[in-house]
Amino acid sequence: MDIKKVETGKKQYLDLLLLADEQEDMIDRYLERGTMYVLEDDGVKAECVVTDEGNGVLELKNIAVKPDFQGNGYGKALVDFLIKTYAGLYTVLQVGTGDSPSTIPFYESCGFRRHHRVKDFFTDHYDHPIYDSGVQLVDMVYLQRKMEI
Repeated sequence: MDIKKVETGKKQYLDLLLLADEQEDMIDRYLERGTMYVLEDDGVKAECVVTDEGNGVLELKNIAVKPDFQGNGYGKALVDFLIKTYAGLYTVLQVGTGDSPSTIPFYESCGFRRHHRVKDFFTDHYDHPIYDSGVQLVDMVYLQRKMEI
């Protein structure tokens, strides 16, 4: 398993990016200002994008694992990599996600704790309803984890 920084051509991974954020113009808001990594294990299996949000906050804007490879530890490996790579540079790793039974438990298992909520984020910012595990996403739930190894 190898994690590599993507310097150019980030859109070549659009299929993966869209797994975590299904509207391309929303991805465009952070992709170029963000730092992207791909996890390779006999081919690219996962990706993530992080952005500097100021005040010591690094935000995980997008993380996705190819569906056939979910549950194999690739997502957790990316989170662990970010903690190791950015420890000492940031105080908090933050992620915003829908209040979904498939995503919240993953982040909590990686050491994140619920921090705050942005009401109606998905209904206000997306041009169509977003569903995850049969649940319509309405509010954005922010979780945070201290940047300690």
